[in-house]
Amino acid sequence: MVGSSHEALHRIFQKDPALLTRTLQRVLHIPFPEPRDIAILNADLTEIEPIERRVDTLLRVETDVGTYLLVVEAQGKVDEGKRGSWAYYLSYLYAKYHCEPILIVLTQTSATARWAARPIRFGLPVWNSLTVRPLVLGPDNVPLITDERGAAQDVPLAAFSAMTHGRGPQSAAILESLAAALQTIDPDTAAVLAQFTESCLVDPQAQQIWRDLMTAINYFFRHEVAEKVREEGREEGREEGRLEDRAEMTLNVLEWRGIEVPDSVRERVRACKDLEQLELWARRAVHATEAGQLFEES
Repeated sequence: MVGSSHEALHRIFQKDPALLTRTLQRVLHIPFPEPRDIAILNADLTEIEPIERRVDTLLRVETDVGTYLLVVEAQGKVDEGKRGSWAYYLSYLYAKYHCEPILIVLTQTSATARWAARPIRFGLPVWNSLTVRPLVLGPDNVPLITDERGAAQDVPLAAFSAMTHGRGPQSAAILESLAAALQTIDPDTAAVLAQFTESCLVDPQAQQIWRDLMTAINYFFRHEVAEKVREEGREEGREEGRLEDRAEMTLNVLEWRGIEVPDSVRERVRACKDLEQLELWARRAVHATEAGQLFEES
């Protein structure tokens, strides 16, 4: 399982390497040539013991106009020591592979993004011997994908949007759209993207929204979060507890989506003693536009 936002932020580009070049083109408007082939390389840049130099993700991209190395670094906070490391990475990679390295920094905070975007210059003020200009993807330029249609058009990009903006005020709308879009792709890929997303959510409310969405649509069965939910239910060992959890989850999904829940709906949901019926209502809550649609006959 991916256990941290640092790992998830860059490993999504190992799952779908072409997402990185698409993101550079669409988000940063970099005229990056269309890839003919992308290979994931060994990220270990160690030269001699005991010093280790290891990038987060390293991709080699073959295009009609040349070969590029995409050096991907997930950065959680400002770290001045990284600036020297990044310059080393690019110089070493150029010497090793004899092709152009490009540094791409991923972050979830605007302050870190501004710091990372500053050029790194070595040499005299009037004549730089080496200049490193990182490309930065963060909350100020990664798009907020809050509609299902947009999310379904590029599900990995929608997942990266949720991972980047997971601590922001629009996290509920982003997560709702992503949850719906995950149902349009193959289950194995969807499970991996969902896990990456969960790993990047630091806000407790966003974590709960995602947990409820994944359980409500009964889709995330391959993911450890959903399996944990089921295991907790088994440990409780009480049918009444499962009924109460499913009822509250259904109401929570409606409320987090900004849908008004009348007392009559709230009472009917909480009074239901049929677990299958509650699960159906929970799935409907993900897409309903008003609370009464939970009870409509399909």
